[in-house]
Amino acid sequence: MIPVNEEAIVEAVEKISNSVVNIASVRMVHDQMFRVFPMQGVGSGVIINDGGYVLTNYHVIEDAERLRVTLSDGRVFNGKVVGVDPPTDLAVIKIVTKEEIPVANLGDSSKLKVGQIVLAVGNPFGLTGGPTVTSGIVSSLNRRIQTENGTLELIQTDAAINPGNSGGPLVNTAGDVMAINTANMPYAQGIGFAVPVNTAKEILNELIEKGNVRRPWIGITSMKVTRSLARYYRLPVSEGVIVVQIESFSPADNAGMRKGDIIEEIDKNKVEEPTQISEYIHKKQIGNSIALTVNRNGKLIQISLQLEENSILHRR
Repeated sequence: MIPVNEEAIVEAVEKISNSVVNIASVRMVHDQMFRVFPMQGVGSGVIINDGGYVLTNYHVIEDAERLRVTLSDGRVFNGKVVGVDPPTDLAVIKIVTKEEIPVANLGDSSKLKVGQIVLAVGNPFGLTGGPTVTSGIVSSLNRRIQTENGTLELIQTDAAINPGNSGGPLVNTAGDVMAINTANMPYAQGIGFAVPVNTAKEILNELIEKGNVRRPWIGITSMKVTRSLARYYRLPVSEGVIVVQIESFSPADNAGMRKGDIIEEIDKNKVEEPTQISEYIHKKQIGNSIALTVNRNGKLIQISLQLEENSILHRR
């Protein structure tokens, strides 16, 4: 058993609970007969400042026609989406009120350690009576999970995360928000994931002021070259990243890249995984140039391209 200071746990829960909200959403969906009907969803969020801004998950409010935000004391407000960022599964909504509202303290997720006790706070089934709390430990840091919007770097915990917990905070024993609970794995018991709060802090101002996050991209879909893949397709190399799709009018398309090109280096850095490319590009700015060393049919060529904004995300 891990020694736990129960008083510290109780104080942490008291500190954070009032800042955790229930988010009820209504989205319009079509059935097989193309009839439109409303579907309700439920999630959680955490109030991050006294201006009424609430941090939650993107998938909690995605395509929502209406949002109803309920505070732990029972007060109910209409919510408005302010900004969304699908790649990090984060979103900010706003409630309008002149009344005083409880605000959570955002911590520093870089200080988290494996084995540290954490608490998942949220509204797991939209039940009345305020937020519920589960406890666990940090199982792993920097866990990379592939999603339809890219690769997410997450915190893994064994604190129970149930339906409706998404968007709620993962806090330390001081009651500081260390992450935002984002998903649980349907095929594994007792595994939950959360977006580090430092990831949220990096984009909050841009979400609030502009509604989205401008990110550079090159416009390719790629996969890792393995020895078996190289043998099957008779590739000229057994390492690198092969381009399987190129977005029309993207930087890669404009630079003359082709399907089947194998990227071996980016700015003279060896490339073995697709994630290395995306991570490198995310550290760059829109307008920066990068140089790719590409193997095309056994010949090495240099391709220079200029990074542009990933406008596809904003068209979704």
